[in-house]
Amino acid sequence: LTSVDRIMVAGLLGPSRLASRVWELESDRGTVVDTAAADLRRIERDLHDGAQARLVALAMDLGLAKEKLEEDPEAAAKMVDEAHGEVKLALQELRDLARGIHPAILTDRGLGPALSALSARCTVPVTVTVDLPQRPAPAIEGIAYFTVSELLQNISKHSGARTAEVDVWRTEDRVMLQITDDGRGGADTSAGSGLAGLSERIDAVDGILVVNS
Repeated sequence: LTSVDRIMVAGLLGPSRLASRVWELESDRGTVVDTAAADLRRIERDLHDGAQARLVALAMDLGLAKEKLEEDPEAAAKMVDEAHGEVKLALQELRDLARGIHPAILTDRGLGPALSALSARCTVPVTVTVDLPQRPAPAIEGIAYFTVSELLQNISKHSGARTAEVDVWRTEDRVMLQITDDGRGGADTSAGSGLAGLSERIDAVDGILVVNS
C-alpha cells in the first residue's frame, strides 16, 4: 500500500511531462543564448584583430604612398603594389568571417549545394548525398550545415581518415544527418570536446547527436 501511495503521490504532485519538457527547453535556450553571445564576441574579436587592423594599416600605407607620389614615384608605386596585396588578404579574411556567420550559398541554393561546397574544402575526400524533397526551415538548415562543418573539421584534424561520407535525408518530420569516416575513431561527447557543445546546439531544436566511434 505504501508503494502504491508513493506512485500516486509522484503522479499527482510530481512534475508533469510537459513541465519537465518546459524546463529542458529553458535550459537549452540558455545554452543557445550563451553560444550566440560567444559567437558575437568571436566575430567582434576577429574583425578587430584581423580585417580591421589590416585595413587601418592599408590606409596608412596609402597615405604614405600619396605623400611620396611626387618626390619618389617608384617607391610610391611599390607601396601601392603592397597595398593591393593587403586588400586581397583583407577581402579573404572578410569572406572567411562571413562564411562562418552564414554562407550565402546556403541561403541561395539550400543544403545540398552548401554541403558540397563545404566538403570540397575538406582535406579528406568526402562523398555527399542529399535527398530532401523540400528545404527544411532556415534554422534547421543552419544547424545542419554547421554540424557537418564541425564534424568534417574533426575528421580533418583528428581522424587520420582516407575517406568520409555525408548523407542527408528526411524521415517523417525529421532531417537525418549521417557523417562517417574510416579513421582511427576515439570521439567522445563526454570528454569536454567540441562534440559536447555540438550536442547541446542540436538538442536546442529537439535533435539528437549519436556518436559510434
